[in-house]
Amino acid sequence: MDYKTLILEIDERKIATLTLNRPDVHNAMSLEMIRELRKVVGKLNADPEIRAVIMSGSGKSFCAGADLCWMQEIAGQKREDRIAEATELSEMLGELDQLNKPLIGRINGLSFGGAVGLIACCDIAVAVEGALFSLTEVVLGLIPATISPFVLRRIGPSNARRVMLNAHRFSAEEAVNLGLISKAVSVDKLDEAIEKEINELLRCSPEAVSATKRLIAEVRGKEPADVRSATIEKLANAWESDSIKEGIDAFFSKRKPVWNPEA
Repeated sequence: MDYKTLILEIDERKIATLTLNRPDVHNAMSLEMIRELRKVVGKLNADPEIRAVIMSGSGKSFCAGADLCWMQEIAGQKREDRIAEATELSEMLGELDQLNKPLIGRINGLSFGGAVGLIACCDIAVAVEGALFSLTEVVLGLIPATISPFVLRRIGPSNARRVMLNAHRFSAEEAVNLGLISKAVSVDKLDEAIEKEINELLRCSPEAVSATKRLIAEVRGKEPADVRSATIEKLANAWESDSIKEGIDAFFSKRKPVWNPEA
């Protein structure tokens, strides 16, 4: 499938790289990009061979947030049309967040507005040290509405007040402290850092990784007692999976399991 705003590449290890590809406008999100992202997520979810997805930006920026020309168009629309397009953005974020394999953010530069929402949907995010971040919506008279559930979950309400209320521009180091990104590295070390994350994932059972991602989504924010029965059932199910049989056999046979490319 050809995309106008994205590039999707899949290597021999079944690692997908999804690149936001509108470098002339710092990869700002248009309605077309949002719709293409939803199609890509559906494609990736449907492919059981994909082990992980790397998301990055073309050029020197990761993403400048929502396209200003698109926002200008929205300002002149009827309310029902605004609701419809906001719904597409919200659903895209939800689908990206629930991607059934690990999503690694390769944050190669400037990340403003909605870009912070994209990062908050990643399971792991690594940024270049020179990257800048900002929730810029309030400067434009808007609010970071559809991204707020993902951002607040990632950095907490106190930190959200710090960066949402005044469009505070912050560095990669501060983004690490806020919990938005996992770590910041020099430009020349970015690909090496991403490759390290990929290599660690490739050691793990794809079935178990996917199940663990679902587990996190189901138990987060809940009291242990409220999910006790569900987690017991999930553990029992895991013991009946092909992954545990292969993992245990590989351990005692002193070999790499079949999902490890080094096997």
